[in-house]
Amino acid sequence: MTRLWEKGLPLDQRVLAFTAGEDHRLDARLVPYDVLGCVAHAEMLAAQDLITDQDCKAICDGLRKLEQGFADGEWEIRLEDEDVHTALESRLTELIGPAGGRLHLGRSRNDQVLTALRLYSLDAIDAVSESIGGLCQSLSGLAAREGDTALPGFTHMQHAMPSSVALWSEGFIEAFEDDAAGLQASRRRLGKNPLGSAAGYGTPGLAIDRELTTAKLGFDETQVPVTAVQLSRGKAESGLLFELTLLVQDLGRLASDLLLFYTQEFAYIELAPEVTTGSSIMPQKRNPDVLELIRASSATSQACLEECLMITAKLPSGYQRDLQRLKSPLFRSIDLAIECVDIMSHVLKGLKFRPENIRLDESINAAREANELASRENIPFREAYRRVAERYNK
Repeated sequence: MTRLWEKGLPLDQRVLAFTAGEDHRLDARLVPYDVLGCVAHAEMLAAQDLITDQDCKAICDGLRKLEQGFADGEWEIRLEDEDVHTALESRLTELIGPAGGRLHLGRSRNDQVLTALRLYSLDAIDAVSESIGGLCQSLSGLAAREGDTALPGFTHMQHAMPSSVALWSEGFIEAFEDDAAGLQASRRRLGKNPLGSAAGYGTPGLAIDRELTTAKLGFDETQVPVTAVQLSRGKAESGLLFELTLLVQDLGRLASDLLLFYTQEFAYIELAPEVTTGSSIMPQKRNPDVLELIRASSATSQACLEECLMITAKLPSGYQRDLQRLKSPLFRSIDLAIECVDIMSHVLKGLKFRPENIRLDESINAAREANELASRENIPFREAYRRVAERYNK
């Protein structure tokens, strides 16, 4: 196996295992995105007369065949491949001959991996946003079914003012819609095309057309100057991870409410039996494990963000191998967010409120009484507040 960077020198197997890390496993999701980037690059090379049209066609057809073969389980990325990029190029050369080796002209593995990661991340934003849409629909369905059910509004964990299932649900709907908007805002950095920046200093001696690959790949703009590309690594990832952290924190707050409502002391809700688990020792128990795991997930999301931020903190300019470590927290946070959003949506579809158990404290309308008194008697609110407080604090 010849890796993209090899110069014919022996490589210690321990060094390969350490430097490749998890990439041969993580990169499975990047295969279609690396194919997209490779096809666009090959077509650009042909348009610039840097490779022949015949070689371009062989490269593009071969890449698409390899992509389908990977999806069909005909091959996999092995440790010896090191990553998706070597795996594809080496198999492409085996498949179509020397033309496969011409694909790497005018690029580095550095801009190649970043192109695939950004294309993947942009699709991931759409996938998470779609899941958020499903969650908002579940909350809307709950509000439609049980919106008139009265709930106490809480401050300081005490009854404060009247609320309802509709008002409670709508608050979370707005929070999740805001999270979706935040995810879309994170596209600003991800929408910059790094392809053609190579190892961070361009492609001297080659007349490549970076604007062409920007258009072919659907990026918003070409990232310039080329020296900015490696400096930007970790920023786009951190922006996306920050928005995912806010999303999962909102899920945790929703889970925390529901866990409180599910206790015997509250008994405001019942959960569908299929979303609860049993105890290994207590026959009577039905446990809301799903909600507890969602609540815990914000710690993982925040840790992924912190990991990304700390990897890039104080790195010098130019490419550093440290940047390889960004991939794992990025993928982990994306997967976790989608999983948590989807399972919460499923839980909500079978959730029912129990209005017979919901009792509102008799003082819960005190703020309304003070407002009405101030308006009716045209007195300062603080005077109305004092008079109402005297009635409830005797």
